[in-house]
Amino acid sequence: MTDLPQPLPRVAVSRTGLPGTGVAHLASRYDVTAWREETPPSPSQLAGLARDCAALLVLGSDRVDAELLDAAGPQLRVVALASMGYDGVDVAAAAARGVVVTHTPGVLAETTADVAMALILMARRRLGASMDALRRGEWGAFRMEAFLGLDVQGATLGLIGYGQIARALARRAAGFGMRVQHHHPRRREDDELSRWVSFDHLLRTSDVVSVHTPLTAETAGLIGAAEIARMKTTATLVNTGRGGVVDEHALLDALRCGRLHSAGLDVMVDEPRTDPDDPLFAEPHLVVLPHVGSATEATRAAMVDLAARNIRAVLDGSAAPTPLPGTRNRPAAGVVLR
Repeated sequence: MTDLPQPLPRVAVSRTGLPGTGVAHLASRYDVTAWREETPPSPSQLAGLARDCAALLVLGSDRVDAELLDAAGPQLRVVALASMGYDGVDVAAAAARGVVVTHTPGVLAETTADVAMALILMARRRLGASMDALRRGEWGAFRMEAFLGLDVQGATLGLIGYGQIARALARRAAGFGMRVQHHHPRRREDDELSRWVSFDHLLRTSDVVSVHTPLTAETAGLIGAAEIARMKTTATLVNTGRGGVVDEHALLDALRCGRLHSAGLDVMVDEPRTDPDDPLFAEPHLVVLPHVGSATEATRAAMVDLAARNIRAVLDGSAAPTPLPGTRNRPAAGVVLR
């Protein structure tokens, strides 16, 4: 009697048409099932897709909670995020089930720093407002006082958080002649790009404050009305980290009353935002982008490919290359493929 061939491990992918070759490589080795609709799956639809799978490849906007993990079943070994942020993951629930969770650091810092620098330039120089006026047909006679912005050259950039993206932005800022300082609560050292300062000093002395922290219990609402009140009235606030770090209502209030010069956001609370009458979109001193910090062909492909490499490593019995900080890089003992 010959042994029947064992079924291939199942891998569920939460989107269709992902860039890069990562999903194709997975399909050459495993039983891959991908979501086929243009709209993202609902939580219940994602749970159905994940049933009986050994690995999940999801995006940062997908909620990875206990319900999804349990729907996948006891053979689930790894959840691979094609994103650097992981605030949508219940890390404790994954740890309790012995599941490895990975993300994609190291592949999107330069691309996201480009967008952060673009937001600084657009907001501080009021380029968004001038483009809007042009589209409305309001380019009339030349006026010396029209769309006056503030200089970037010679300004002080304050970085909240000092990881890969912040350091990449510091390099760009140096090329624009900016002075750079940063605050990180646990690493209090200077380097050739930036000097460490206290959080209060950063808020009070920076001409541009750029947010580069993950969204955690400690950083939720980190920049609220009290913090904005400590900033210069001529300052610009930029956020390419996570939406919940900045209190959007406090930010709008400060911009409307002239307490803050300008702001640029690539991330918001409750994404996606689809209401054309959203007050964020109407504020002339605010530049808003739809979370496009990593949106280049090469970078998005690299994110998916790294997520796929994490899945291949874990399913092959090796350590995941990029687990979430402080988490396991191999499944817990007893998590086995059926």
